[in-house]
Amino acid sequence: MKRSIGFLAICVLLLGVSLKAQAPAMPKPGPEQKRLAYFIGNWTEKGKSTIPGMSGDISSTGKWEWMPGGFFIVAHTDNKSGMGPYKAMGVMGYDPDAKTYTYNEFDSVGGAITAKGTTDGTTWNWTSDMMMEGKPMKTRVTIKEVSKTEYTFKLEMSMDNGSTWTTGMESTFTKAAAAPAATPKKN
Repeated sequence: MKRSIGFLAICVLLLGVSLKAQAPAMPKPGPEQKRLAYFIGNWTEKGKSTIPGMSGDISSTGKWEWMPGGFFIVAHTDNKSGMGPYKAMGVMGYDPDAKTYTYNEFDSVGGAITAKGTTDGTTWNWTSDMMMEGKPMKTRVTIKEVSKTEYTFKLEMSMDNGSTWTTGMESTFTKAAAAPAATPKKN
């Protein structure tokens, strides 16, 4: 009898240890992360800027791709503006706790941008607080999906905490057509 109780106690103890040792299920991207798929691919940009130091024609080429795991997308871009050519890297994702999209960008001229965004149908709205020439500035960006291969981008700035807004940049992004699949050679 004592052996049975001892054996049973050991089995219960091992079962408890086994259950705790099981790894938690890996998280999976939700519909908010999957919504980022719109941006995947190669894009070109053409537009105008009135931002001090960057004013004039602007252009860029870049590629958005999924980061492993499917929670974030990453872009590397080559840009031209009134200040000359520069490179940038951006990361876009979704924060389920804040229920907001996130965007972080770093460029080769020392710039860094952090923005939060929402989407309503085919319109994305982004906001950020940053410094410009040593003064606080608010920005808002509106991205409108025109089609699967085109979107418009409008950046507005406010130097008075959002009382008045001026347009700093407007551009159009066009997605490059996917390369056709290679046809197997026939022998």
